[in-house]
Amino acid sequence: MMTLQKGTQATGQVVARYSVVLFFVGFGLAKFTPAEATAIYPLLVHSPFLFWLPRLFDQQLSSNVIGVVEIALALMMASRPVTPWISAIGSYGVAASLVVTLSFLITTPQLDPALGAFIVKDLILLGVALWSAGEALAAVKPRVPSL
Repeated sequence: MMTLQKGTQATGQVVARYSVVLFFVGFGLAKFTPAEATAIYPLLVHSPFLFWLPRLFDQQLSSNVIGVVEIALALMMASRPVTPWISAIGSYGVAASLVVTLSFLITTPQLDPALGAFIVKDLILLGVALWSAGEALAAVKPRVPSL
């Protein structure tokens, strides 16, 4: 029988991982809207990591590319029950994406304080993504060499 502690921990793990997955799918889908493309454009232009996107593509296509990446990383992270190693890779990708997002706090001149406050929550998501990567890696079965 499952104890209260184990049940709570298992439930917390599911809620933590899949809330980040839902967050990334939702915000990834939003990147396909003109309003979101307009909102993120100033962040991209000033980013030392993403400045090249608006130089190569128009505003909407730049946003679409980010949306595809966010959705792909979310689906990878969600694959934990089936393929823990893919989940770990996706979780590390989510973590990297969140570090880029957090960098907007420093790189975007005259950042709207409300947007800055919204971005700060990514620090919590970063912690969950890193936990998810570590937990998924721990579940990877070592390969036994064939004879």
